[in-house]
Amino acid sequence: MTTSRSLLLSDVKSRVDEVRDETVAIRRDLHAHPELGWHEERTTEVLRKRLLEAGLAPQVLPTGTGLICDIGSGDTCVALRADIDALPVTETAETPYRSSHAGVSHACGHDVHTAALMGAALVLAGMSRDGLLQRRVRLIFQPAEEVMPGGALSVIAAGGLEGVHRIYGLHCDPRLEVGQIGLRVGALTAAADRILVRLIGPGGHTSRPHLTGDLVYALATLVTELPAALSRRVDPRAGMSLVWGRITSGSAANAIPARGEAEGTLRCLDVSAWRLAAELIPDLAAQLVAPYGVQVETEVTHGVPPVMNDALAIDVLRKAVEQTLGSAAVASTDQSLGGEDFAWYLEHAPGAMARLGVRPVGATSAADLHTPGFTPDETAIALGTTVLTSVALLD
Repeated sequence: MTTSRSLLLSDVKSRVDEVRDETVAIRRDLHAHPELGWHEERTTEVLRKRLLEAGLAPQVLPTGTGLICDIGSGDTCVALRADIDALPVTETAETPYRSSHAGVSHACGHDVHTAALMGAALVLAGMSRDGLLQRRVRLIFQPAEEVMPGGALSVIAAGGLEGVHRIYGLHCDPRLEVGQIGLRVGALTAAADRILVRLIGPGGHTSRPHLTGDLVYALATLVTELPAALSRRVDPRAGMSLVWGRITSGSAANAIPARGEAEGTLRCLDVSAWRLAAELIPDLAAQLVAPYGVQVETEVTHGVPPVMNDALAIDVLRKAVEQTLGSAAVASTDQSLGGEDFAWYLEHAPGAMARLGVRPVGATSAADLHTPGFTPDETAIALGTTVLTSVALLD
């Protein structure tokens, strides 16, 4: 670059200050109008219009929601990604900009991610106009992160990673205080699948379970024993966890139902064990319910592999944080059993995801992700914008 990087990074901070209020307003608008995965039509249009106003040329993904937008030019390209979808969670926080859509909210902080990336877009667009951006940066506003197997695959299918040599992203973390950026080399998240087991029987009277298939008893056995059986067939160092989130069957106390279902998630720290489990679960489920005279159907929906942060990309992130926010802002972070479809990008290009602290300064606790009371500190938006912009300049 024609100007020293230190001067550029100093310029970044002043430019971020100029868009600080706007990014908060964007976040609040998106927060008030959350949309579920593959239905982010309004969100996409809001982002598209603002990018056009900034003199950019955003392209809506073929799926109809989500955007890709390049800034600058050059042989190499660094990508910055944010997710734009919300969750089917009812918000309990009382704010003027609380969700206006019943049963839907940004309980995972995707509105923060999106506002931070929009801030980076505005800053980088301004630097490009001023002749200070000597490279190409790709913005990815991705749909459907909360949907398995995830909207990242649609971005990749649309050519979103063509020419990209590295990719970066941020994710809200209420365990970290605002001002802290969590970095970790290697596995940051876990592999995650959705498991659905359906039992089918003839049904019958509860007074004569021996004349039918006692489906509820079989279902109870399944949900209790399948996680235990799986743990004895997979290396315990893989950190595998099968947890049920929904069990349904029956409608009367004195009738054995003909159908029942158990649905949950399988999470794993090891890729090989994750792939093995998908083969083991159907067989183990069939063996567990065989004594009870019911049929079993098992569906394993592959979600995402683990996010594996590249060491060089983490080094770039570390330098970006240290040179803009200070060395005290760099924090360590543990591997999580949560799933994140950013992992699909890392199978095509090296990169890294950082944790963005959103817990208010001085607070000893904060509502967790995916809970109705999750309320990130909006101060984190400008910090996220700063990190994303800086890493694009330093990479």
